Amino acid sequence: MNKNLLIIGFVWPEPKSSAAGCRMMQLIEVFQAGNYNITFASACAKTDNAFDLSTIGVKTEPIVLNDSSFDTFITKLNPNIVLFDRFMVEEQFGWRVAEHCPDALRLLDTEDLHSLRKGRQQALKDQAFFDKNYLQNDIAKREIASILRCDLTFMISQVEIEILVNQFKVDEHLLYYLPFLLDPISPEAQRNSPKFKDRNHFITIGNFMHEPNFDAVLFLKEQIWPLIKKELPKAEMHIYGSYVSEKAKQLHSDKDSFLIKGFAEDVNQVMKEAKVCLAPLRFGAGLKGKLIDAMINGTPCITTTIGAEGMYGTLKDTNAFIEDDATMFAKQAVELYSNKIYWNGKQKNGFMIINTLYDKAIYTKDVLYKLDLLQAGLQSHRQQHFLGQILMHQTMQSTKYMSKWIEEKNK
Repeated sequence: MNKNLLIIGFVWPEPKSSAAGCRMMQLIEVFQAGNYNITFASACAKTDNAFDLSTIGVKTEPIVLNDSSFDTFITKLNPNIVLFDRFMVEEQFGWRVAEHCPDALRLLDTEDLHSLRKGRQQALKDQAFFDKNYLQNDIAKREIASILRCDLTFMISQVEIEILVNQFKVDEHLLYYLPFLLDPISPEAQRNSPKFKDRNHFITIGNFMHEPNFDAVLFLKEQIWPLIKKELPKAEMHIYGSYVSEKAKQLHSDKDSFLIKGFAEDVNQVMKEAKVCLAPLRFGAGLKGKLIDAMINGTPCITTTIGAEGMYGTLKDTNAFIEDDATMFAKQAVELYSNKIYWNGKQKNGFMIINTLYDKAIYTKDVLYKLDLLQAGLQSHRQQHFLGQILMHQTMQSTKYMSKWIEEKNK
């Protein structure tokens, strides 16, 4: 029997630009391992950085918001599973999927918990302690409604599962932990990773369109790097990332060795050349792609509590020193940069973490089995989660007619 998957993307995957792009490619690989015929559709315009999905046998389809052409498209495709890439996509297309393919399993991939990230960002702006009042924002209402409407949601962070279950009372059976899915690092690759003496300078990397990343660079520039530079005058700070804004370019300073490098064609190469990765994230959510890249390439890190959140499970030995205070962050950065013993230990820990927590073989077979079970018992599953049906009914009434009004207006 043919198994058809439709992925509706918020954007076209850009694995060289963002952790979200890498995540999407990993999900595609999982479904290909389950012999699914995959179609990827998005209403977003493609950029030059978009991955050519046709090279891996994935069909692509441009779609239009608030347009009944999608109804014709999905009815003809008749997928067994529809995966929504972030809750905003489910808001836009979920009711159409439910109406025209009611028997399709509806999956949501959150990437990260947007409401958590936004709440932390607001607390930072307010210079206030983050508590549940910041968590219970308007985005949380939309995001959790989307989770309840879907049959299953992939969560990248166990911490975020705990927040949804404990703070918002979301049924844990609607959530499935699926972190980054990586190839193990072989002993040979570990031995061949550049050593302490062969590396120089500090690195950070991240899409500049992602607000936590720009804030982290600003925090580095204004509070952390001057302290590091004072102790290590020959060191350079290399900042990589796609979509460099004008305000980010203005942070570049040859005099201070604070260098905005822009897009990295090969993240593995630039990460292997660096001695220490700095990730001073003051808000955010999900798992941090830059820390994953650092561990894969044997580059020890300094990060914050938020940066480390969810990354290490219950493991006590990490690849990073974790500090939130700028002075202590800089102090640990200097220590790690200068101390070969500390550095070697952190590098070894990083390899161990990747192989222990992120080995794709651990998760692939299990998630495919879970999806087969859900599809076989979909009616029973939905009956057990009647609140989702209520929300879908209400959404289909409000969103449907708003969308139809917009479609008529655009004619």
